[in-house]
Amino acid sequence: MQQQPLSKARLLLMSSAVSATAANLYYNQPILPQIGHDLGLTSAQLGTIPAAGQIGYATALLLLSPLGDKLPRRRLISVLSMLLITSSLLAFSANSLLVLIVACFAIGLSANITQQLIPFAASLSTPENKGKVIGTLMTGLTIGILLSRTLSGFIGEQFGWRAVFLMSASLATLFGLLLYKFLPENKPTNNMPYLQLVASMGSLLKQHLILRQSALTGAFWFASFNALWATLALHVHQSPFNYDAQQAGLFGIIALAGVVGARVSGVLVAKVGSRNMINAALLLIASGFIVSALFGNNLIGLIAGIILVDLGVFSAQVSNQVRVFSIDPTAQSRINGIYMLGYYLGGAFGSFAGVMAFEHLGWSGVAGFSVIMVLGSLITNNLVSAAKKAENKQ
Repeated sequence: MQQQPLSKARLLLMSSAVSATAANLYYNQPILPQIGHDLGLTSAQLGTIPAAGQIGYATALLLLSPLGDKLPRRRLISVLSMLLITSSLLAFSANSLLVLIVACFAIGLSANITQQLIPFAASLSTPENKGKVIGTLMTGLTIGILLSRTLSGFIGEQFGWRAVFLMSASLATLFGLLLYKFLPENKPTNNMPYLQLVASMGSLLKQHLILRQSALTGAFWFASFNALWATLALHVHQSPFNYDAQQAGLFGIIALAGVVGARVSGVLVAKVGSRNMINAALLLIASGFIVSALFGNNLIGLIAGIILVDLGVFSAQVSNQVRVFSIDPTAQSRINGIYMLGYYLGGAFGSFAGVMAFEHLGWSGVAGFSVIMVLGSLITNNLVSAAKKAENKQ
């Protein structure tokens, strides 16, 4: 079926919506100290809040992403927008850890909007501009992830942590209406029953070795990334920094270096190959954590470490996703769902393990855990090359 063309205005709307929606997974990080103080929570309990959002997002990748190959995506995105509004309002009114965990899990589920928009935009693009379209969406995703902490920290400090979730509900309402009005109505031809559709993801995972190993590669480095950002506010809240939530959120501006990494990676990946780009990016990430471990109590050292980590993470993400989208264009939603499922399961693990490492070993423990995760990613990425060669010989 011939799709409506992807205009610049529509691409701008979709990339902005990706940015605003992805931010919901990270709004809670700078305000964790405020939530802990207000609800009387320990560091271990606080670690379950960002982890709940990541687990919810991972669950949606498994159970909701496949629906993009079966149902009209505009309709599906509208339903997810309503869920995001409801769950954000639940978090706004939460007076216990359990309610907040449930709300954050539901926020993670509804943030699947991003993983409906990305393959949707890819399907509306031509072969000639597909790379540019994906790069634009990934830039929006990067900006949303990074500026979410700055915005959340500012709102939390000025108006309290609950106002952050009220803001989230307002933005979800705005973009939900805009997307419903301006997205085209696609008509998928896949009539596979839902359970069979979900089950087919297992077949795709079994069929494509490169998909399994790419997902694991991303899961490792995303665990390290989330360990850093889940604990950064806790780290700078203590001596010698003693920063408040707003000041902690400003680190998100520094991390915009990740946008540069994504742009550079998008240009170079076709020239040097995904594996080589990912290897170089992982070395940047590891060096960033080493700098953070050695100079984590110095502002300049901490900033330098964060810049290196974010440059590396988003360079690696673009390169890895180019590799994943080239596997099977006929099953984009499901393959993207499998890949991102591994990615965000790693993120959920990193969020929780990072807080645990911080509680028992301090900031150096977080850096040490993260370096181990990066080494795992490096090993897995280079196994990908050997496995791909073997697969091509078959």
